[in-house]
Amino acid sequence: MTTRIIHDAGYVSFIRENAPFLATGALLSFLSSFGQTFFISLFGGEIRAEYGLSNGDWGLIYMIGTGGSAAVMVFAGGLADRFRVRQLGITVVLLLGLSCVLMALNPIAALLPFVVFALRFFGQGMTTHVATVAMSRWFIATRGRALAVAAMGFMLAEAALPLIMVWLKSYIDWHFIWIGCALFCVAMTPVLFRLLRLERTPQSVAQDNQSTGLYDKHWTRTEVLRHPIFWAMAPAVMSFSGFGTAFWFHQVHFAEIKGYSHLALVAVFPLGTITLLFSTIFYGWAVDRLGAVKLLPFYLIPFIFAFILHWYAPSLGWTALAVILMGAAGGGQATLLNACWAEFYGTLHLGSIKAATTALMVLGSALGPGVSGWLIDQGVGFEQQMLGYAATFFIAAILLLYPVTVVRNQRVRRK
Repeated sequence: MTTRIIHDAGYVSFIRENAPFLATGALLSFLSSFGQTFFISLFGGEIRAEYGLSNGDWGLIYMIGTGGSAAVMVFAGGLADRFRVRQLGITVVLLLGLSCVLMALNPIAALLPFVVFALRFFGQGMTTHVATVAMSRWFIATRGRALAVAAMGFMLAEAALPLIMVWLKSYIDWHFIWIGCALFCVAMTPVLFRLLRLERTPQSVAQDNQSTGLYDKHWTRTEVLRHPIFWAMAPAVMSFSGFGTAFWFHQVHFAEIKGYSHLALVAVFPLGTITLLFSTIFYGWAVDRLGAVKLLPFYLIPFIFAFILHWYAPSLGWTALAVILMGAAGGGQATLLNACWAEFYGTLHLGSIKAATTALMVLGSALGPGVSGWLIDQGVGFEQQMLGYAATFFIAAILLLYPVTVVRNQRVRRK
């Protein structure tokens, strides 16, 4: 069965005619939440109390585990070029479920780096990687919309799970909640198998549906790593995951220093998720209509103001506005970057290329909690750190002008 490429249809008809493939991306994105920082950090207080850890200790452990997953992603991500999503995706989800069991049953702090590694590698790393590579490869003319629809699975998780988990912790021991997450992963594997019963292999996609990148060629990962566009985009990839992760990771501490209850703080998170939903839909449409590259320099701007507001916020209302701005920027992160890698470098070797970009993202998410936790222990207030985060996003946004210039110059030469 060939994947339909819809050029001008609206979102509703696009989703209806490509439902099995889009549902696969959305479900994988949802399941990745069990290895995402916003989810793990919900249990940060319990984990620190269970193992007697300070903010810095827990941040360091998280950095070590996440950093290890980033290193392995460089090599493992290329598997998406060789195996069907039905094979690789289901295997990864089952291993993510096993990682949840490890979190529930881990008896000592010394094993926490390994537990974090497993959750981050199979959750944030491979599950997300398989979903985005599949969407970028299966869809060409509608790549932006496909990535946007797939990202909605993550949005649903980000909106619903924090409130549900914080509520559940009032009634159920947190270890049992992780067991429940594992059982959910296992229960979803037959669903994935059913959705992908007619999936094609990456090799057959390469023959009839691949698109080239800059200079009308398919780039290898080695060529990409030598190209300055990759490194001009690296600060945006790493700072978004790093500082966004730091905020979610230290949300309990942030609530304490602001004088909010944890439940009150997570209650405003759905506002950001709703904004993220509309932002993602907009960026998905805009990528298909205008091209991903033209939008690159603008998507980080809301994040700059978001972290300035997190620093300032004298009340929960200001924090809610900052979370909304984070959601506005998140729509670009979910669609633009993944579309740009395909637009710059083609889709033939997209799995291995995306492995390198995902490794950067995971590395950023490793450094963010670790460095911010260390700074907290050294007396550098988390609120003051927010101003440094905002300045970094400003620099990253400036660097994104370079890829735009390269693509514009190539198009001029073609004319």
